[in-house]
Amino acid sequence: MADIRTIDDLDVAGKRVLVRVDFNVPMKDGKVTDTTRIDRTVPSLQELAGKGAKVIVLSHLGRPKGKKNMEFTLKPVAEALAKALGKPVAFAPDCVGPEAKAVVDKLQPGEFAMLENVRFYAQEEKNDLEFAKQLAEMGDVLVSDAFSCSHRAHASVEALAKLIPSCAGRLMQAEIEALSAALEAPKRPAAALVGGAKISTKLDVLGNLTEKVDQVIIGGAMANTFLAAQGKDVGKSLCEHDMLDSARAIIEKAKGNGCEIVLPSDAVVAGEFKEGAPSSTVDVNSVPADKMILDVGAHSIDDLNARLANLKTLMWNGPLGAFEIAPFDKGTNAVAQEAAKLTKAGSLMSVAGGGDTVAALAHAGVEKEFSYVSTAGGAFLEWLEGKTLPGVAVLRK
Repeated sequence: MADIRTIDDLDVAGKRVLVRVDFNVPMKDGKVTDTTRIDRTVPSLQELAGKGAKVIVLSHLGRPKGKKNMEFTLKPVAEALAKALGKPVAFAPDCVGPEAKAVVDKLQPGEFAMLENVRFYAQEEKNDLEFAKQLAEMGDVLVSDAFSCSHRAHASVEALAKLIPSCAGRLMQAEIEALSAALEAPKRPAAALVGGAKISTKLDVLGNLTEKVDQVIIGGAMANTFLAAQGKDVGKSLCEHDMLDSARAIIEKAKGNGCEIVLPSDAVVAGEFKEGAPSSTVDVNSVPADKMILDVGAHSIDDLNARLANLKTLMWNGPLGAFEIAPFDKGTNAVAQEAAKLTKAGSLMSVAGGGDTVAALAHAGVEKEFSYVSTAGGAFLEWLEGKTLPGVAVLRK
């Protein structure tokens, strides 16, 4: 983190501190149904208030398409934030202009306010400099605590950070530190477990990872494409037959980089994808033509758990099987629980991220037992691809 500015680098006492967060939270009937993203920003917000800052929260919600659409108002989110902080949060019905300024001007050091949805303005997603200047009038300093938005060059994420002194908040800092430790300079041996449905969406991820780690473990339906690329019959399994050459190219690239591609040796197959469907375990060379692969088998689980015991670093993105329904959650659950056990014992650093990943680890009951679990989706994947994230680049010293 030596090259990223943090809260430690800025004096915030008595200053109006804009904090860009990602409160794009799930809502139902005007209420927040999952406060995870709110809860994770509380330490940064409380620290800033404790240092005498006037804390002004900036966020987007949903896709209002650049228009003021009250279906996407942040007012209920401000109420949920007040509950999480245990302090009042003043709400401004706009994010720029006189109404926003009136709310900000009343703030005393240590107090909180939230501005209305920045995406009510089309200029936000266009990274418009004039709009960023209007936002800059609301604060003296910017604390960026929205890693999950940092792959977007939007006005409140990038342009604003160039106009006023800016730094990473504690959540952004933790995210960058964890991802850097797992990918940029991992303790070895290091592995990446990459699952999910499609190789086509993770080509760049897989290509980059073969340069960074010693093993890439491939699971989910993506593994079927790799098995098919090796000439194996995968029956009715979900498989991208048009990506077989790409899979073979990744295997060759990995070989050249001294990275082992790890595929399942056995699989749980069924005739249909539904809860409790009759299933059996077969060798990957003997998948029946009328069956589909829905999980890794017992031998594969044993192999992966034995590999984990020898690792120092694990990066996890995506499930090993169709974890949403039993019994096809067994592989993901068993390997996730083993990774959590080794993490707890102090022998493994485990970093996970991506939408399905968080859900799969929660399903396995271990989402709090990994070294770090990222709630960022697109930004996490772009980091794995080795891309420069505009919202991070702008915070470099």
